[in-house]
This record gives sequence, C-alpha cells and structure tokens, in this order.
Amino acid sequence: MLCRTANDLYWTARHIERAENTARLVDVSQRIALLPERLDPARHEAGAWRRALDALGTVQAYSRLNGPVVAHKVLRYLCLDPANPSSIYSCIRAARESARAQRGAVTLEMYEDLNTSWIEMRQIGQQRFEDEGLPRFIEWVKTRSASFRGVTIGTLGRDDPYHFLRLGTFLERADWCVRLMDVKYSQAESEAGDARSALGYYQWSALLNALSAMEMYRRRYRETILPERVAELMILNPDSPRSLATCTVTVHRTLAALAGPGNHEVVRQAGALMAETRYGRIDDLFAAGMEGWLRRVMTRLFELARQIDRHFLLTPEAVK
Repeated sequence: MLCRTANDLYWTARHIERAENTARLVDVSQRIALLPERLDPARHEAGAWRRALDALGTVQAYSRLNGPVVAHKVLRYLCLDPANPSSIYSCIRAARESARAQRGAVTLEMYEDLNTSWIEMRQIGQQRFEDEGLPRFIEWVKTRSASFRGVTIGTLGRDDPYHFLRLGTFLERADWCVRLMDVKYSQAESEAGDARSALGYYQWSALLNALSAMEMYRRRYRETILPERVAELMILNPDSPRSLATCTVTVHRTLAALAGPGNHEVVRQAGALMAETRYGRIDDLFAAGMEGWLRRVMTRLFELARQIDRHFLLTPEAVK
C-alpha cells in the first residue's frame, strides 16, 4: 500500500476516535463542574475545565484566543471552534477530508457515513448547540463515531486498509485512556484525600459514566466506587473495550499483521507495552506511583506513534 494511502486511512480513524473521546472528555468535565462545591464554586468549575484543556495540551492555545477559562468559552473551543485543530468540528472535518482523498481504499458506505457526519456537523451552530443542549450533542458525536466503526466492520475487507484504520482507532483510544486517567489522578493528588470523600465518589462515577463503563464496573466489583478499582478496570481489564490493556493488545496484533515476518522495532515496542498491561498488577502500579506510571506510558505511546510514522506512513524521502 502507498504510504499516502496508509497515512490518510490511519488518520481518518484517529480523528473519528478523537472526536468521540473529546466528547467524552467534555462529558466528564461537565459532570464534575456541576458537582456542588461549598468553598469556591467558581474556582471549582474553572478547575474542571482547565483540566479538560490540560488533557488536550491546549491551555496556552485556548488562552491566546479566549483569555481566562470560562465554561461556555471552553465548550465552544472544544466542540465547535474551527480554529482549534483538536475540536470535534475540526476532527470530523479532517476525517472526512482524509477519506475523500482515498475514495478507492474505503467503501462507498464508509464515505457516505463520514460525509453525513460532516454535513450534520456544519449545521450545528452556536445557537443550535445551546438550544439542544450539551448531552444531546455528546450523544450525537458518540453515535456518529459508532456508526462509522460499524460500517467499516460490516463493509471493508480484512486487508491493509482495514488494518490501518484499526491501528489508528486503538492507538488513539489508548492515548486517551491514559490522558483521562492522568488528569483524574493529578486532580486526586491535589485534593489531599478528597478522592475518598463523597465528592470524590461522584467524580469517579462521572468518569465511569463518561466512558460508558459504569455497568461493567458494577458487574465486576459489586462494591462502592474506589479509585483503585476504576484504575484496574480502565487500565488492566482485557474485557473492557476502552481499557489500555484492550488497546495495546489490538495495536500489537495489528502491527504484527502489517509488518509480517521479521524482527521489527515497532512491533517489539508495542509488544513490550502490551505485556506490561496484560500481566501487570494494580497494586504494583500504585506502589510505583500511578501518576508517574501514566506519564511514562504516555511517553511510550508517543514514541510508538513516531515509529509507526517512520515504518509505515512516511515516504523513504521523508524518513531520510
């Protein structure tokens, strides 16, 4: 497969997954911002939205365009702002453009699904966004993302285009799993024990609900919501579709299928990360320091993405 084709398919999947994960980030931030805070409600709300910007690494970019952190401005910046390359609007636009450039590599149903998402996205202005409400918009984004994945699974052959789409989806999902957990654990550290208070309980509940993982948590643990159990579910549980363990296993298998026989560094790196999440124990991660471990995994995912670029997505001239 041509590097340009592989690159466009890979980023089509990453941008669609990023749009959904940004919607989930907005969801959890909104839930946390609305929790009662007796001491300083305004600071509490601003802190929740600042952590959302931190997760995307866009605090400085946001501040240059919008000034202080204000809830309605952050919402517009993350959801509708075409000047923000990480906004949901920009992600859906980029996914559609990448697929349009590779019409011969995707099915007609896949392109029509993305085109429908983009047309509907363009029709959601600020007024409609406010009138219909944030929950409806978030559900729309998640539904459009799920629709594209379903059409892809149901219509695309299991050859290289499918593998690059799958690789983009699960690498992006792994990155977001770490980002969300890192933001929440950074917050828990700053709360000096509040993670086990009533407020902390509802914050972890908000995270589980935003990740569509509350029912799975209840079935597996049958106990009150604890940070350790949430971390175990979202990092090490291979049965959770959004866990880091599930993502790293899928990324490793997909890279192995794309690379073929031979000793490839990119496959080795993916395998090492997969083994750590597949055979790790949550007690060991907490003993080593959860926040530090999450930061190291984020660095390893960045390096893995760089190796994927080098081995599969860049032309030989670009590598040189």
